[in-house]
Amino acid sequence: MRYWSWMTPTFGRLLALLCLMFAGLLSSLPTNAADILLIGAEDGPGVQSFAKALGNLRPADSVRFQSLARLPAPDELPASSRLILLDLPSLDWRLQDSQGPATLVLCISRLQARQHLGAALPQHLSLLWSDPPLDRQLRLTRHLLPQARRIGVLYDSHGEFLLNELRQAARPLGFEVVTERWDNTNDSHPLQSLLKNSDVLLGLDDPDLYNPKTAKNLLFSSYLRQRALIGPNPGFVKAGSLASTYSDQSDWLAILDDLLDRPPETWPRARYPQHFKVLSNAQVARSLGIEPTNDASLATQLTEGERRQ
Repeated sequence: MRYWSWMTPTFGRLLALLCLMFAGLLSSLPTNAADILLIGAEDGPGVQSFAKALGNLRPADSVRFQSLARLPAPDELPASSRLILLDLPSLDWRLQDSQGPATLVLCISRLQARQHLGAALPQHLSLLWSDPPLDRQLRLTRHLLPQARRIGVLYDSHGEFLLNELRQAARPLGFEVVTERWDNTNDSHPLQSLLKNSDVLLGLDDPDLYNPKTAKNLLFSSYLRQRALIGPNPGFVKAGSLASTYSDQSDWLAILDDLLDRPPETWPRARYPQHFKVLSNAQVARSLGIEPTNDASLATQLTEGERRQ
């Protein structure tokens, strides 16, 4: 009896320790695999490549593309699924019903959301903005053009709602926002007036204003006036604007991987991508007398600045 009375507490402590270790092991094991559906109107190599890359990041989950034509109504899908919408037709499909699985809307611009959703954001969707944040573009402008004071902005009825936000973001950086409404892109007078009264142009990601048809006039006119154009996207930078921030496939994959690790109820209603890059046009910089920059280093500086805010 004396032997067991001495051994029992030690055995109990050992058993308790083993139970804690086993519980810790169980908690470290992956939970049930999630069914992640990438949804779009059309399939293609780009979509399949993106789905494969996301699947490689999340080997414990089932990641697959599903064409819109083969889907039932949203509320008929399993509630445990996770939906990632890739285009506007898939968003229209999801808007049929407020019920259904947790849904991420990938790469939708602020203007597109305004046209499809109005001013209010649905509670059952999480929107990931594709256009670069205005404050990030302004800080990029400050880095590249420290002497600039007047930011020229063209807008139309679709993008007018962004102007107050732009002015609020510009004020702490010492910028004055000068605007011209440009409803008729065949009329160059608003563009010429803006170039005359500003130090640099900031392009809103509005395809009605910034598109292949208007690119020549925008870029040639700004070049003649020796005014840099910031943004609105990498395509315009390659065509002749000075620089822009943007997020590529690797950035979006990192953002999705992070969100899919979280409970859907913690997903943001809307978010700009925290992962991004900078693209600049060295030839345009030289023509404007601007020292070419290291894009990766500039992206790091902007990221660090955002973290300090």
